[in-house]
Amino acid sequence: MSSAVRFLTSLAQALSAMSLYRSEHPASARAIDRAYQALSDLQDEHDTPRFTFVGHEIVFGSRPLRELRGWDWGARLAAAGVQRLELVERVGYDDFEAFLEELVARLGGGPVRSAEVRQGRPSAILYGEVSLEAAVEKEPTEAPPPTLYSLREELETVDWLQDELREGRRLQMLEAEGIVRSLSVAMRADQAFLIPLVRLKEFDQYTVTHTLNVAVLTMALTEFIGLGPREVRAFGIAGLLHDLGKVRVPVDILNKPGKLTDQERAVMNGHTVEGARLILEAEQDLDMAAVVAYEHHIRIDGGGYPSLRYKRPCHQASDLVHVCDVFDALRTNRPYREAWPTERALSIIEEGAGPEFDPDIARAFVRMMRQWEGRVTEVSPDAPDVRLDAAG
Repeated sequence: MSSAVRFLTSLAQALSAMSLYRSEHPASARAIDRAYQALSDLQDEHDTPRFTFVGHEIVFGSRPLRELRGWDWGARLAAAGVQRLELVERVGYDDFEAFLEELVARLGGGPVRSAEVRQGRPSAILYGEVSLEAAVEKEPTEAPPPTLYSLREELETVDWLQDELREGRRLQMLEAEGIVRSLSVAMRADQAFLIPLVRLKEFDQYTVTHTLNVAVLTMALTEFIGLGPREVRAFGIAGLLHDLGKVRVPVDILNKPGKLTDQERAVMNGHTVEGARLILEAEQDLDMAAVVAYEHHIRIDGGGYPSLRYKRPCHQASDLVHVCDVFDALRTNRPYREAWPTERALSIIEEGAGPEFDPDIARAFVRMMRQWEGRVTEVSPDAPDVRLDAAG
């Protein structure tokens, strides 16, 4: 059993005991001690443990805890307003006990009965709804700066997913879905909608960072054009998996600084077919994501690749991912050219509305990027998760 699972299990046991007995009762005291020990063990292994409770599923960092799938305490915590739980530094015993008391009250177990007074005490424990509001009550102030995550764990998970496929294993969809949920949380930090794009540091990291950025841009565009949460999630997963076939492309071709030969270009272009095949081999029903992987380089005028025997419209999700894919590629440093400024990249999208991109979607993307310019921000995977203002 992992330290994360042990902590959550002991947390639930402590909450159960405290809902029946006062915290000073021996049964409660023993349960609190066990939970605190489990917490200490967890923090020995992880610097800033972070949990997300989504219905009956629990995500640790960006990976679902399969051992606790269907665990009813996750749904109970989420219903009590504890959708996210993050431990930002070492937690002291008194703070942990006060935190448990407050959770008991939130869960309907009665008023806080501890002799300790929590108000005003600094806490290393952040919890609440998606915004991760601090547990301490605060006076209303001006709109707070949004919480930005480094997306480091999400990048590491994408890298792990791709390594699994390179080694011949199947696509791990629970982890892919966990990444999309985590991106959704980061995009709605403190209720302020953001478009966090990862800054590329090394050329050989391009496939991973590009994958995450296309997913973020696709989710934002899906919401901008008025589609619902189901589509945002589904299109986000399609965006995350659109370049999956590149795990079958040799690294020397992916990162080649010069022009590709005809043979190398054929190998590169084959990533669309290969990606669709890899997705269809997964256990889940991912027909739409497979279609997007296959279609996202097909132009509206019939050009691009793979070539279609009979001209037909592409899936709406493919058209969205196509625009987001090109934009992020243009704004990112590549071995053969420097990144283009945002406005220059947007002008290419505008010029391509009709011949290359679906005109309505291309124009909607340009409007979104200009209208939400202040919500677009670059994040560095090397930076700690911090609170800061969005920057254009």
